[in-house]
Amino acid sequence: MKYYFSDCITFMYQHRYMDFLLAHYSELNLPYSFSTTLSYISSPLFMTGSAILCFDEEDETAGAFGFIHGTGEQNYEDQHVVQLQVAFIVNKHRGSQIFIEGLRFLVQHLDDHVHEVVPVQEIRFWAPHDGSMHRLFSKFAEQVSSKTLGAGTLSAYAVKLAELRAYLASFEREVCV
Repeated sequence: MKYYFSDCITFMYQHRYMDFLLAHYSELNLPYSFSTTLSYISSPLFMTGSAILCFDEEDETAGAFGFIHGTGEQNYEDQHVVQLQVAFIVNKHRGSQIFIEGLRFLVQHLDDHVHEVVPVQEIRFWAPHDGSMHRLFSKFAEQVSSKTLGAGTLSAYAVKLAELRAYLASFEREVCV
């Protein structure tokens, strides 16, 4: 299946981004209250960052992710760090192809907007502390910490943008002419 990604720069796409994530709220499996989750998933629309939708070949929403520049720990002054606030793919679309395409889109998007903000050097994200997720994320990122909340444990991951590019390059296909 083919996928394409779109930056949510219009109100219509921003609305679709929020509707999609709210419709899948229980599947996000975030260990936060609804209000805290809402602040995380909406922050890319209100802070320096981007909200991205992924569509399948039938123009149905297959996934979404959003990120902001900076981290709360540094009062968002570390603009060279992008923090993924949410990433979700509908279960029937989950797989290596859409995951790699999403990472490629993220890197390309950051490259395309390099002159609008401080050049990004690192990407950070949190994920539920889970063996299968750890195996996936440790292929390209380093687990840097974890914290236990009332509803579960989260692991923090970080990857340098250059390292992510190298990881993605390993998936490049040779083009025969």
